Parts: sequence; C-alpha cells; structure tokens
Amino acid sequence: MSNVLKGLMPEKVFQFFEELTQIPRGSGNEKGVSDYLVKFAKDRNLEVIQDDILNVIIKKPASKGYEKAPSVILQGHCDIVCAKEEGLKFDFEKDPIDIYVDGDVIRTKGTTLGADNGIAVAMSMAILDSKDMMHPEITALVTISEETGMDGVLGLEKGLVKGDVLINIDSEEEGTALSSCAGGVDNIVKTPIIWNNDISENTETLEISIRGLLGGHSGMEINKNRANAIKLMGRLLEEMKKDIKLNISDINGGEKMNAIAKFAIAKIVMDKKDSEDAIVILEKFEKIINNEFKTSDPNIKVEGKKITSVSKYMNDSTTKNIIDVLRLIPFGIQTMSADIEGLVESSLNIGVLTTDENEVIFNSAVRSSVRSLKEEINSRIQIIADLTNSKMELHANYPEWEFKPVSDIREKMKSVYKDMYGKSLKIDAIHAGLECGLLKEKVGDIDMISIGPNIYDVHTPNEHLSISSTRRVYEFLCEVLKRMK
Repeated sequence: MSNVLKGLMPEKVFQFFEELTQIPRGSGNEKGVSDYLVKFAKDRNLEVIQDDILNVIIKKPASKGYEKAPSVILQGHCDIVCAKEEGLKFDFEKDPIDIYVDGDVIRTKGTTLGADNGIAVAMSMAILDSKDMMHPEITALVTISEETGMDGVLGLEKGLVKGDVLINIDSEEEGTALSSCAGGVDNIVKTPIIWNNDISENTETLEISIRGLLGGHSGMEINKNRANAIKLMGRLLEEMKKDIKLNISDINGGEKMNAIAKFAIAKIVMDKKDSEDAIVILEKFEKIINNEFKTSDPNIKVEGKKITSVSKYMNDSTTKNIIDVLRLIPFGIQTMSADIEGLVESSLNIGVLTTDENEVIFNSAVRSSVRSLKEEINSRIQIIADLTNSKMELHANYPEWEFKPVSDIREKMKSVYKDMYGKSLKIDAIHAGLECGLLKEKVGDIDMISIGPNIYDVHTPNEHLSISSTRRVYEFLCEVLKRMK
C-alpha cells in the first residue's frame, strides 16, 4: 500500500483518501471501491447495506448523550471522472492513481485526482472509524456513477436511507456552504451518416487537431471564458469550406459530457490542389483564436497533417449537417441569475463528439436552476436537430435543489464557523449539479447543506486538493456534529 500521504493531518482522512486513489473507480467501474467500503464497515462491526447497484450505506450509532439529537446523513459519491493528459499511458480500469505532495496540495502525474468526490468518502470514513468523536447517529451514504448522470442516487431505493439532516460533502470551495444547485439533463443529438466510397486519386486526407486547451468542469468553470475544442472545430471547418471543397471522414472530441472539451480531431478529404491553402487557413485560424482566448486559454494549438487516404467519407449533405450542428448548438452561459449576483443560472456544454458507423453523436450537458429554462434550451436544440436531419434524445434528467428559507443546519454551520474562524460562512448556490435535488425524492424533504475543501481544476489532469483546507473543513464538520446535541 502506498504511503505518500503518511504524516498529513487529519491522519485518518488522508489515509483513507490515499487508499481510495489506489482503487480504480471511474464511473461504471465501482465494484472494487464498493466492496472496499463494505469490508471497511464489517471490520468495524458497523451496520452496512450494499444495494443492487453498488451504493453503500453505513450506519454508526449516536455517541452517549446524543441519542435524541437529529440524525445526520453524510453523503458523497465514490466514482471519478477519468481524464488524463493526451498520450499518457494510463489505464483507469486497472492502474492506481499516482499521487504526490506539492507544498500544500496533492497532485497527480497527469490524471484526474479523484478528490471529487473521494475526499467526501474519506472524511465520512474517518468519522465512522473514530472511537472518541462525539456525534449524533450517523448514516454514510456513498453513491455510484454521479459523474455520468447520477445513476447511483437515481437507482437508490426510496426510504432505504433515513435521517433528519443531510450534509453533502461534494462542494469545492472552503468557507462556502451551498443551499441550492442547478438541475440538469444529458442532451444527445445524433446525425445520420450517408457514406461516399468514391475516393479519387486526386484527393488527399488531412487530419486536423485542436489541442492544448485548459478544459475544466462544465458547471464550475463555465464562467471562465475557456474555449471548447469541439465548438472551435466546427468554426474552423466552416471557415475552410468558404474556400475549399471538403468532406468529413471522421470527427471526434472531448472526453466527458460534464467537462469542457480540451481537444477535437477531424479527418477531412479534399482535392490535392487545396492542401496548401488548407494549411494557410489553419495557421490563420490559430492566430485568431489565440488572440481571442489569450487570457483565459492561452495555449491552443491548431495543426494539420497529411495521413494515409481513408476508404470512405461523408457525403456533402452529411458534412454540411455536422458543421451546422457544431456551429448552431449553443455553448457556455445562457442566462445569469437576477436573484443571486454572479450566479450562472443556465448553461450548456458540448462535452463529447463521436463518430460511429451510422451517425455522428453530439453529447451536451444542459444545466439550469430554473426548470423551464432547462426545457427552453432543449427546445432550441430540438429545432437545430430538425434543421439538420438529426434526432435529439434526453437522458439522466435530474432536478434542481431549491433554496429553503428556514434551515437549522445552515444556521448551526454559520454559528460554528464564526466561532472557529472569526468570519462569516458564505451561503451560496452553485451552477453545477449536486445529488441533493434527487435525494429529496429518495430520503424526503429534509434539511440539507453542502460543504467541501478547496479542490482546483476538477475534471482535468491538473486537479489538485488543498491539504490545509481539507484539515480545516474536516475539523469544522466534526465540530458541527459535536454541537448538534
């Protein structure tokens, strides 16, 4: 077992977090981590339930004198987004995450860290493991596949988890407690392909790549004006079509629906006589977008290279439809909240673009804290689909978490935070999706709040976790539980 984090405090939190990094646990691959949590509970004689879809529920009785205190559900998810640096030899299905300490942060060597949301699981485990901590009755709920549509909480049996208060530990900013979040849905557009097998000797195939983008969480970083490589590819192809007759042979981009696309690659077929003009267009386009994103995304690279001729390409109408979808489908902030200053109200992100034998598939994450606006965005995309001979599907639709005017746990946290740190706890809403909205349907409309330590560049290979922030947030959580008597 790795001991990279040995000596960091809180000792148990970082011990369990490091153990989690050694278990492959990408969304859909949670059997190992689920079994690990079951064993953890049984080794400590704690009541544990592993449901049919691998969610884990662990119960710990109240400390002496806390039997009548409000019972608390500690909640987080065990799956992670599997993103890595391009070209890195790493298998998220098999390999442990290679972590190291860099000053006050924990980093990896080219992959996502999994602090989102492994740190919630580690904190819950430390509380469950403690023999001397004072607390009410605790139920730890660890869900699966949150990152790919909240499948774990969607499949959670209603009434299986009970409590008076739910503390979600899936936030990423110390000093801020969240009391509402956006709802969302996965929007999928599928454009059918008509192939052309008539490859002329006068044609050549050019592979175009757009790389070097920062990417980021499509909820947390959607307001940072970062570029989306898939959208840029659509813009580039349209620009090329003004001067060059081209057809798409293959087009792909992005890694995860809820991550801003960092790269896009397209193979295009064109007349040999146009190849030099194509390179000139690429070079000009790179200068244009680097000027536009010089502050928010400064290292964008646009490259083109000749490759072995392909055996088929998409016909003119299919090529046009694909480019039209890429150009028309919205990206980024759609509305800002009029009630909460600085809060993104509605957005969408085209996170994954793939080509298979029969269709090109555009995967977008639509978010809004107002249900009707989420529906309105989907309605616009339906129009785009209709105009381009495409079909639109909606998957994993999850509700928003509405703000409650009265919350005992919110007031308790505000009081404890003021006492511990001499400053006010910020109460806020978040544009990213949390499981709290769906949990209302599963455990009832109980008092809920969300906290967490500082985690940076989530859903990217640069994801890193603050050590000192983790310690403060954990100590704060423990003090809140102690004062719930």
